[in-house]
Amino acid sequence: MNDTFTHKGMRKKLVNTLQRKGITDEEVLKAINAIPRHWFMDSGFVDHAYVDKAFPIAADQTISQPYTVARQTELLELKKGDKVLEIGTGSGYQCAVLVEMGMQVYTIERQNELFKKTNRFLPKIGYRPKKMIFGDGYKGLPEFAPFDGIIVTAGAPYVPKELLSQLKVGGRLVIPVGENVQIMTVFKRKSETEFEKKEYGEYRFVPLLEDKN
Repeated sequence: MNDTFTHKGMRKKLVNTLQRKGITDEEVLKAINAIPRHWFMDSGFVDHAYVDKAFPIAADQTISQPYTVARQTELLELKKGDKVLEIGTGSGYQCAVLVEMGMQVYTIERQNELFKKTNRFLPKIGYRPKKMIFGDGYKGLPEFAPFDGIIVTAGAPYVPKELLSQLKVGGRLVIPVGENVQIMTVFKRKSETEFEKKEYGEYRFVPLLEDKN
């Protein structure tokens, strides 16, 4: 798996694009500059890897637009060593960004095909989450809670109460909420019973799948 000067140059340009679009968190920008995004895509599509757009991957899912990855990560407001839960591992790119930033990452994927592929792939390129689980993201991971941050990388029609309950006091849930178009929403846990909610504009995500069985 190559990571050439050309790839690195393309990454630098991508980082400049993200800065122009308003991403200011230096740790997020550093992580995106460090990670070869083209490794997460089929080799025929390397040209698309450093363009700021989403791209189709296996199982009718997408690798998120770099701006979206950067924005969601920035909104988590995490620091090195924090424990974070990711709902929707997908290609593994968002997980790699969090691991690169020094987070303890727990990640759940609902699509078995993607789960198997990404579970093999991430350790191979040196990005090891604390735990990668095949399961229902709506339920979170109560056995490993509470989390400093929870990030949902698919569009949720509603906010799962289980996820809110798994946040530490002071922790944040970053979740795109809505059916066809989603509003990027951040819930900050203020106390056992109180949450502060803020909204950050419209996005489009693939839907978050729920286990209906």
